[in-house]
Order: sequence, then structure tokens, then C-alpha cells
Amino acid sequence: MTIEKAIRLIAGLLVLLGLGLGHPKCTIFVSTAFLWLPAFVGFMLAQSVFTGFCPMAIILKALGLKEAAALPPKAG
Repeated sequence: MTIEKAIRLIAGLLVLLGLGLGHPKCTIFVSTAFLWLPAFVGFMLAQSVFTGFCPMAIILKALGLKEAAALPPKAG
């Protein structure tokens, strides 16, 4: 898995988790304060487009994931 795919996966899961924990009609509801989680994830995704700075990419790179450009192209 590449860093780019992992970021999309983690962001999507955090958005779904935040919505589930923050929506009053959801079975796993805890508090509406959890709605700040998807807002924060969206903000970080947007700012990374403009600044090129993504803390999650730094963490994933430290864990050993490779960037998509660093991988050899797939055959076929």
C-alpha cells in the first residue's frame, strides 16, 4: 500500500467514525462533539493540497510506507 492510498483510507474511516459517533440517531452515538473529527480531517486534506504539508504522510513514511512515485510501474 502506498502513502497516498493509506491517507485516503484513514481519512475516509475517520470521517465515517466521526459521523457515527457524532450523529444523534446513530447506534454508536456518543456526543455531537465528535462531529469536529470529520471537519478536522476535511480541513487537513484541504490545507495539504495548498501547502504540501501532511502530518499523516510523515507518520506513514516513518512507518515504512512508500510514495506512489517511488514504486516501479505495474506491468500490463
